[in-house]
Amino acid sequence: MAGDREGRSPARERAPENVRVAGALVAFQGAVGVVVAVVLAVRAFDAGGARLYYGLAEAGFFGLLAAAVAAIGLGLVRGVHGCRSPAIVVQLLLFPVIYYVLGPSRQLLWGIGCGLFVLLTFMLLISEQSRRWSMGDEYPDERP
Repeated sequence: MAGDREGRSPARERAPENVRVAGALVAFQGAVGVVVAVVLAVRAFDAGGARLYYGLAEAGFFGLLAAAVAAIGLGLVRGVHGCRSPAIVVQLLLFPVIYYVLGPSRQLLWGIGCGLFVLLTFMLLISEQSRRWSMGDEYPDERP
């Protein structure tokens, strides 16, 4: 099995399509987070005074997290094995956010749409093909 992959880097072999799609969805989540961080920064400049510093700190924190999520998504698209677990954790952390949007804030349309988006991404990441790829197993259709 090791001889079969001599020419390929184990961290960069071609990822299955569902992993690449999940990576694109996670990268989109990161891009949305960057947009939210920019909006928070603009609002902080409008506030002025002490709120300016707290608002910029909040925007910087969200920007840092969003950039990390976007990098995880791009890593999945490129086929980096180590990006699957952090992407799964991000999706698991988004489920309580979806609950809040559905329940206490009563924004059903946003909650259902975002919930389906997160659920789709999560299901793509935990599929059997994704698991086999992350473990470095051969695909059943590629065996001689």
